Amino acid sequence: MRQIGIFFGTDSGTTRLIAKKIAKAIKARLGEDMVAKPLNVNRASADDLLAFQALMLGTPTYGEGVLPGKANDTDEAAWLEFLPQLDGKDFSGIRIALFGLGDQEKYPTHFCDAMMDLHSLFAKAGAQMVGGIDTGGFEFKRSRAVVDGRFVGLALDQHLQSLLTDARIDAWLDEVLPLLLEVCEAPVPA
Repeated sequence: MRQIGIFFGTDSGTTRLIAKKIAKAIKARLGEDMVAKPLNVNRASADDLLAFQALMLGTPTYGEGVLPGKANDTDEAAWLEFLPQLDGKDFSGIRIALFGLGDQEKYPTHFCDAMMDLHSLFAKAGAQMVGGIDTGGFEFKRSRAVVDGRFVGLALDQHLQSLLTDARIDAWLDEVLPLLLEVCEAPVPA
């Protein structure tokens, strides 16, 4: 598909709101046709993701650094229930940018950890991961989602730094959109 697909897992709805905010910003830059409507993974299949050459995937981090899902006390199915569908799926040729939400104050040693779970899984499945950001401006002690001084995706804290969210999204899109558009515009292999 020639659009950027946006998928997310959530329980409280905050990650859904960020996914919609990202989609709106992409539409403002590129037009309505370049981004699909964000979709919760509890309403998606692995084939839905594989229909896109470029993806943005979002997740909050729950508690002590885990993905959302019923086993981690969420009310709705989320990433934990979705991920088994990916067993044996090949994401080679697909570019993925991640966005993750966390709470630096309440969970300073697990800030945005769940983003690394998605990063590891999709990289292992062959996806090309793009869109890391610098850790500057954040106040946390540790995060599994930091590699070589950069988050593996867009990190956001809607509890303490919500006023920075729009600027962070815009700066991130400056970096990731050209990388994602490269694969959206490339010929699809026969």
